[in-house]
Amino acid sequence: METPTPIVLVLASGRGERFVASGGRGSKLQALLAGQTVLERTLAAVRASGLPWHVEDAGHPGMGDSIAAAVRATRGAAGWLVLPGDLPLIAPESLRAVAAALRQSTVVLPFHEGQRGHPVGFGAVHVHALTELEGAEGAAAIVCQAKPLRLDLDDAGIVADIDTLADLAAAEQRLLKS
Repeated sequence: METPTPIVLVLASGRGERFVASGGRGSKLQALLAGQTVLERTLAAVRASGLPWHVEDAGHPGMGDSIAAAVRATRGAAGWLVLPGDLPLIAPESLRAVAAALRQSTVVLPFHEGQRGHPVGFGAVHVHALTELEGAEGAAAIVCQAKPLRLDLDDAGIVADIDTLADLAAAEQRLLKS
């Protein structure tokens, strides 16, 4: 049975090698950010969006593998919003905006001040290609073959991922200022 709205796929199975290389300890998704883990903050925004969601945390070797597993687990969806779990500052409104834009295009690429961000939206027409993904490239090949809709958003949270301890400190400062 098809879900009428796209599902947010929260990817939480990366190794976080850059975070550890920067001096971080353990998983960046479990790092504390203003009293909550990075992943808890990301999931709070997803829940607040009101969109259905799925967390993919099975420890896949690459982003493509994670996306494929998540799409297979939610095959009946009308589409998918691919959201890495390390975007704790994303606004729920941004998730809803990408979901709404999927009514106009089968691929939606959000941007903030010229920088490409997440979540990237995919319509159900891409189900087969998404389930076949593997490796580190994610869904880049699908985006290249499609004619994506560019969606400019006034949300720095779509590009503020946590890859290093410096990113974590910057995110903490932004939270304290808000």
